[in-house]
Amino acid sequence: MLDIGSRTVHLKIADLFPGSPPEPVSSWKQPVRVADATDRQGVIPRAAIRSLVGAVTASAAAASAHRVDRLIPFATSAVRDATNRDAVLDEIEAATGIRVGYMSGVEEARLTFRAVRGWLGWSAGRILLLDIGGGSLEIACGSGTDPALAISLPLGADRLTRHHLPDATPVRKRDVKALRRHVRSALGQATAELRAQPTPLTCVATSRTFAQLARLAGTPRPGNGLPAADSLSRKELVPWVSRLAVRTDGQRAKLRGISASRAHQCLAGAIVAEAAMEVMAVKRLTICPWALREGILLDHLSRLDGGYPEFMTANGSSYDRTKFPALSPRS
Repeated sequence: MLDIGSRTVHLKIADLFPGSPPEPVSSWKQPVRVADATDRQGVIPRAAIRSLVGAVTASAAAASAHRVDRLIPFATSAVRDATNRDAVLDEIEAATGIRVGYMSGVEEARLTFRAVRGWLGWSAGRILLLDIGGGSLEIACGSGTDPALAISLPLGADRLTRHHLPDATPVRKRDVKALRRHVRSALGQATAELRAQPTPLTCVATSRTFAQLARLAGTPRPGNGLPAADSLSRKELVPWVSRLAVRTDGQRAKLRGISASRAHQCLAGAIVAEAAMEVMAVKRLTICPWALREGILLDHLSRLDGGYPEFMTANGSSYDRTKFPALSPRS
């Protein structure tokens, strides 16, 4: 599976057997930082396109070296929402022979929900899912394998940092307040139907943003002093919004759980996480290690009767599942 995200191109190789969870074989990443390069008009520039082509080419070579039977290439919001998306995907195909598909934000939410259900099982009951990506926030809820309701909002940590926060850190209080208002307004308008659903038994979060915030804000466990990284409490998260705002990127990167590559966007991520938990009346979230990629693999497993995941092509039509692009092992 080839995931073209806002920050990296990620090749994940797994063995799939009906009746068993995906078995990881290998993982390979190359930074591309498409979101950072995209201008305010939503155009991915030439340099970033060349970087994407190079990363996809290298990923294809790695997949071939591992004798991958089927390559599932897809792009998430950074490419999907670009104004020159079709041209970018056409250029990748012309250079590599690989047709990259994309899915809607709601479909991302559905597949991520499927991954969470697969990880937690039926004992989790009705689930509420929150997932912060680079370009979007997905929320879904339901009691089945797929969610009963799902939404996607343009409230990703990368997107909000670029469009609503200054480049320089520390960040002024008025900028933090303005972003909070924007996020809460968007959530309030879009989540009414979700909030009217029955109370979930389990509230879950996925994504690197939530995982890092859980390590940052988690209460140290007795004995080893290490923070709990398997859950995130809103009460523990709230004070970290102001603490992150007054720190520079370098200072943030020294905090537990915050990587240098994500230090600049962690404030926006914390604001979205805190606001989403408040609006959805969530006190604590369980952090699930499975997310979109695992959801796609589980969906693929369910289609081993000959079909393959269906994404959209550059011209807006669906791939024929029987003709989904494959990478054949080289001899």
